[in-house]
Amino acid sequence: MFSSSSSLASAILLLLLLLLTSPVSAVWPAPQSFSKGNTALYLHQNIKVTYNGGFVRWSPLPVCPSPAPGSAGTCFIPDFEIMEEYRHKYGDTKTNFTFQTQLPYTYGYVPADSFSSREIVQAGVSRALGSILSSEFVPWMLYKRNKLSEFEPPLHGGHHGRDAEGAEGGRKWLTTLEIFQKTKDTKNTFKPLAGEVDESYNLTISKDGAAKLTAVSSVGVLRGLETFVQLFYRHSGGAFWYTPYAPVDIKDWARFPHRGILMDTARNWFDVKDILRTIDAMTWNKLNRLHVHVTDSQSWPLEIRSMPEVAKQGAYRPDLTYKPGDIEMIQKYGLHRGVQVYFEIDMPGHIGSVALSHPELIVAYNEQPYWWWCAEPPCGAFKLNDNRVDKFLDKLWDDLLPRVAPYTAYFHTGGDELNANDSMLDEGIRSNKSEVLQPLLQKFIDKQHARIRKAGLTPMTWEEIPVDWNVTIGKDVVVQSWLGGDSVKDLTAKGHKVIDSNYNYLYLDCGRGQWINMDNGVAFETFFPFPDWCDPYKNWRLIYTYDPTTNLTVEQAKLVLGGEVAVWAETIDPVTFDSIVWPRASAAGEVWWSGNVDPATGQNRSQLEVTPRLAEMRERMVARGVRSSPVQMIFCTQATPEECSYPM
Repeated sequence: MFSSSSSLASAILLLLLLLLTSPVSAVWPAPQSFSKGNTALYLHQNIKVTYNGGFVRWSPLPVCPSPAPGSAGTCFIPDFEIMEEYRHKYGDTKTNFTFQTQLPYTYGYVPADSFSSREIVQAGVSRALGSILSSEFVPWMLYKRNKLSEFEPPLHGGHHGRDAEGAEGGRKWLTTLEIFQKTKDTKNTFKPLAGEVDESYNLTISKDGAAKLTAVSSVGVLRGLETFVQLFYRHSGGAFWYTPYAPVDIKDWARFPHRGILMDTARNWFDVKDILRTIDAMTWNKLNRLHVHVTDSQSWPLEIRSMPEVAKQGAYRPDLTYKPGDIEMIQKYGLHRGVQVYFEIDMPGHIGSVALSHPELIVAYNEQPYWWWCAEPPCGAFKLNDNRVDKFLDKLWDDLLPRVAPYTAYFHTGGDELNANDSMLDEGIRSNKSEVLQPLLQKFIDKQHARIRKAGLTPMTWEEIPVDWNVTIGKDVVVQSWLGGDSVKDLTAKGHKVIDSNYNYLYLDCGRGQWINMDNGVAFETFFPFPDWCDPYKNWRLIYTYDPTTNLTVEQAKLVLGGEVAVWAETIDPVTFDSIVWPRASAAGEVWWSGNVDPATGQNRSQLEVTPRLAEMRERMVARGVRSSPVQMIFCTQATPEECSYPM
């Protein structure tokens, strides 16, 4: 019995601290169910990996030495399904097929067929093992100063050779990974609408060195492989990689089907390699949608083969463009990693860069003062009552949409921040009255969404189109909300499917100061000390508190497909991008994957529990080549949670 409430509180605090100071589990986002032990296993570099019973291979298939297929000879094929495909393709009845034992691991396998489950899983295994076996992540900064040896298992013991428990040289080894996919993928697996692909997986690792990963889809396999990676560390004593957590039992699934990043490539230029690096980091955090805001009034970097003048004139520099091959490569790269890449061409506002090649289509380009015509210079909007705009867009969509449609289910047509004043300069309208503009905008949106659907894609739009302009949109259209307040509640009440990007929580460019200049005098005095419009900075702790379904009915919550953090790039470029996005997008990723509520308590997870895991995830990202900002100073990551918490 405790003599006082203060004694009880102290005991509870002590118990909490004991739990929090146990070894950090490396998995981010938190799995839905996770149990672990304290047995250390080393990853064997010749680990045997199978997929649905067949060995995973690391070199292109098939491997057939001469004589050629169809003649007598030997061809090594890893499983019976491939063998039958090979016989059928070549009509081969003479080749002697045998199972090939596992080939040496090869780093960087790329699928030969982008829509083959086997190829995607094979590449995923290659990346997973490559990530572990090339990792230099020794987690010294996560444990008490100079106490890493108390966390690491011993490298050397008294055993030589392999004993009955699978130990070699005193070490126990993880020697097998069995992967089972329970159902066949469909074409929708590779370009799903929200909810069309099951990303769940189960992962177990036994004490005797056997791992098993089971998933419904190849995407689920990829998610499980990423979790597998996060269980391992490099030993400080040499080139050995271990997990201290066996036995492991994880059951995991996604809370929201749409978990994304909006990347703005129009305000500042991003090289293809920067986009690919972002996709990699997204997969580590189980994010699955990259929304590329590819054009705007500032620049048009997207090459359109049938209209080369648009990018030639609209890009910041002739070579700072995305060629058709670049677009295909980016989308395939995402597909191979379970990330769907989709594009936005914002219109009818935010389209001023078209004026550089087709001035006859645009009104209010670079008009001053800019704030009368748009949210930021150089302004510019499509003329809403001009057949030439319609012809231009016909040509644009006929060129672009068939090229992106094989790899995505969506296309975003923008629709935000259209300023009615622009049409006062349009010789075909000369009005800013909503009763004049609304019917024209309705006709414009109807045409664009019909073109998107014709290409087999689902339209997306910003919330101003149905809300501010009262434009009727189809039930299939996904609305992206950013204005905060009751926006999500109001949109779902009207039956709209919603992606949430509430600027109060999810705009990662906010709180970093004005990017527009103030001359000395009135402007300087008015805007001092120059905060931006959406100040303050949205730190990861704030982001982690936000749940887009708060105060919604059950039926409304079903219409929230998920969310996206927005990275508008007025003051962000490749040099700063990683440190601005990460680990804040990681925090959003956990909320969207598993939620911010501890299922054991029903309460929001404490920052004292979340911070050590996020700090570890940050160190993993840095070790894998992404320059994430730190979560805390090293003193705090090495300390007990209460040492860097506010005393209350």
